[in-house]
Amino acid sequence: MGVTAPADLLGPLADELVRIASRLRGAASGANRPDGRLPHPEQRPLSPPRAALAIARQTYALRRKRAAIFGNPDLFGEPAWDILLDLFIAQGEGKTVSVSSACIGSAAPATTGLRWLSVLADEGLVMRENDPADLRRVLVRLTPAGQAAMERFFEAVEAGS
Repeated sequence: MGVTAPADLLGPLADELVRIASRLRGAASGANRPDGRLPHPEQRPLSPPRAALAIARQTYALRRKRAAIFGNPDLFGEPAWDILLDLFIAQGEGKTVSVSSACIGSAAPATTGLRWLSVLADEGLVMRENDPADLRRVLVRLTPAGQAAMERFFEAVEAGS
């Protein structure tokens, strides 16, 4: 059983988690690499439509806030969806995501995040690749099929269907 906190403290904690995940994505994007390079443009997927990206950001933030307000994130666990949202947002922002950052983005224990990354890879929705600037790191991103599925989902949300 987890420790519960007063609801007025949970909202700021959820906001801070979103800020931390964003900073981690920023660090993984290459902006803080010694050489300052980003992946070659041909390796970066096209950005999703702005409306889809805005809805994805809001969805991810609301999921963190919901878990914080109810005081038990296990009630709403859906790590695969959280990983897909996190990767979709990162790709839309032109950022790379390490496997460890994706696990943090899953809002689940690292072992659970890793397990779901494997499932998503088996489904052809995400792919792992070595970081060309740091061979100790493995990056993860949506495949073209994963990107297309996320875009279709958010287009349907935007259309109200």
